[in-house]
Amino acid sequence: MLHLASQSPRRRELLGRLGVEFGVLDIDVPERRDPAEAPADYVRRVAREKAGAGLLRVGVPGAVVLGADTEVVLGDEVFGKPRDERDAAAMLRRLSGRTHEVVSAVSLVSAAREAQAVSVSQVTFAEISEAQIAAYVATGEPMGKAGAYAIQGRGEAFIRHLSGSYSGVMGLPLHETSELLSQFGIGHGDGCSDRVPA
Repeated sequence: MLHLASQSPRRRELLGRLGVEFGVLDIDVPERRDPAEAPADYVRRVAREKAGAGLLRVGVPGAVVLGADTEVVLGDEVFGKPRDERDAAAMLRRLSGRTHEVVSAVSLVSAAREAQAVSVSQVTFAEISEAQIAAYVATGEPMGKAGAYAIQGRGEAFIRHLSGSYSGVMGLPLHETSELLSQFGIGHGDGCSDRVPA
């Protein structure tokens, strides 16, 4: 039985593309980075904590829980979800004309084992004008998105170059996820738990 420890509609959509059935768990894990914690270590830890919290919530023998976290990283700074519109605009100004990393970690846990994979993508933004930033923020799309943009939405227009995983930037790197699932014997048409429609 596979469960996704996330209410993110993007992750639900992406996991569904792999053709596996799954249930969805509403898990709330604090996302606070320790000042001494490297960005990649922080993302890995949060993904692991989400999966672990999900496994505790399910409490069913044979359950497998997938937890994931995705963050935008510029230098040593982690850009999480913007607090408000002003914060979103500030993030976009910082990303304008620069290359940043998107670190996406996936953790898969069961009562017997744990495995994890990390995808790191390089994303280069074009120069964005103040008018473009204001118009984009006004759409509301940046809210709830790490780095204040959605590659699968209007934010894609700002991206000059992507080196890495498109699905990873969206929130769930499908290649790495598929490999992790196969390690747990989960694949296409395996008859896992009932999938909750997106």
